[in-house]
Amino acid sequence: MRLRYTTTLGLCALLLLPGLASAQIGKRFPSERKIVRDPVTGTMLTFLTSKPHGDSKIYPTHPQWTADGKWLVFRSQLAGGEALAVNEASGDIVQVTEGGYTGMLNLAQRSMKLYYMRQADTGLQVVEADLARLLADSQAGRMGPAASYQRVASNLPAELEAGGDLALDADEEWVYFKVGPGQAARHLAPGTKIEAAFGPRKMGAGPQGIARLNVRTSEIRHVVSVPFQVGHIQANLFNPGEIVFCWETGGKSPQRTWTVRADGSGLRPLYPEAPYEWVTHEAVISKDEVAMAIMGHRAIPGAAASVAGPATDVGGANPGQDDGWGQTGSREKPSGLAIVNLRTRQMQIVGQTDSGSGLWHVHGSSDGRFAVGDDFSRSVWLIDRRNREMKLLTTGHKTTAADHPHPTFSADGTRIQIQSAMLSSDGRSMNIVVVPVPKEWLARGT
Repeated sequence: MRLRYTTTLGLCALLLLPGLASAQIGKRFPSERKIVRDPVTGTMLTFLTSKPHGDSKIYPTHPQWTADGKWLVFRSQLAGGEALAVNEASGDIVQVTEGGYTGMLNLAQRSMKLYYMRQADTGLQVVEADLARLLADSQAGRMGPAASYQRVASNLPAELEAGGDLALDADEEWVYFKVGPGQAARHLAPGTKIEAAFGPRKMGAGPQGIARLNVRTSEIRHVVSVPFQVGHIQANLFNPGEIVFCWETGGKSPQRTWTVRADGSGLRPLYPEAPYEWVTHEAVISKDEVAMAIMGHRAIPGAAASVAGPATDVGGANPGQDDGWGQTGSREKPSGLAIVNLRTRQMQIVGQTDSGSGLWHVHGSSDGRFAVGDDFSRSVWLIDRRNREMKLLTTGHKTTAADHPHPTFSADGTRIQIQSAMLSSDGRSMNIVVVPVPKEWLARGT
């Protein structure tokens, strides 16, 4: 009897450990949904989380909403580092992974599926989660074991040196991921010059590459090798078999943006940049277009400050102010939120702030009507692409926040998701927020 008593106590203690008690897939958490009026702009902000759990949204290169448009998936410590989904209307929060994840979360847009990588005893896995069944069973209170909702699409071979930079193709049959130097070198042409690290962060050295996995058959194919560090792999969700990625240095790159076909053909710079341009944070926004920032955040050597204020008036806590990047990122040349057409290769700048950092993380509605960007002050700017009008949607999100707002449009172009520390008592912890496109802007041209 005493042994049984001790064992029961031990089991209870384990269940009370942080992370274990909340590690079950389908676990539900109370709504934290709040409507908050922006103190500066008056915009009504929907905080879908409002407590200091350390939330963060999916990166703007990937979808934020599920295929039915009802749930947003995000990262948080609320469930011990598992991914969560929050219902935009009710605020209900549901744990949608079990066993952890690494790298990018990929929401399918044709089906209610979630794809991601995770570390397992066998190495790195690619996993598919059935969100439709998971969310329905969680609502009904009849959850099965995790394996009934999560399917291992592949245990990736260790020799690939795979990374967590995962992207789901528009056909939802293939995912693209980064491979390491050894695997990449096997596919490089003899004599290829391997790039060294670039800039003060000592990043960017190659080679690396991209491979693809068929999530139905587990077939793996090599896509491309390049002589530099690969980052921000994303698929064109409107055009199967098209990939956009970057030369990652942690700052300015010699040639930031690249595109390639899934069969390895057509490798080229997406936007051939000049040495003085600081190009960053590219995001595919429609079948034919990619948004990116051409930064204007650094002082022009020898120039006096303008009436609007110096370009470097953005605070020392922000990136790009350190030495070693060369004479790049100033407003001596055109800068701002740029849109590049993948077919015609034409680029247009659709907006720029008057001073400060300029637009930094950028996105656009897939119908071509609007663009959006944040800046170093954590303010979010909406742009009407037809007349170049700019509107400050929200600010006051605290420059001490753990990250930038990272604005990303919903599929229908009516809402923008950001992450914000506005309600944070420590000035750092962020929450998941939905910002509406103003009704009067949506009514234009209708």
